[in-house]
Amino acid sequence: MRRILLTLTILIALSGSILAETITTTVNGMVCAFCATGIEKTFRKQPEVATVKVDLPKKRVVLTTKPGKTLSDAKIKEVVTYSGYSMGKIDRAK
Repeated sequence: MRRILLTLTILIALSGSILAETITTTVNGMVCAFCATGIEKTFRKQPEVATVKVDLPKKRVVLTTKPGKTLSDAKIKEVVTYSGYSMGKIDRAK
């Protein structure tokens, strides 16, 4: 019985992480560490976002959503525009 419960617990935990989404976008105009920090803080405030990684040299932002959550392209564009930048393409992976 313990094995069954342990197996079910592990499967439930793994299925939650499988449903998380990784979103990558480029941010035009992001040229300094201050810019990167501003973008990072703004995305961290979004309730759907679990992690934010900013790659300043490549002008790229990688977001991981919380399991079962997603950010629409429009919302991502809104956040980037609100921060004072323009956005390139968006790539999504599960």
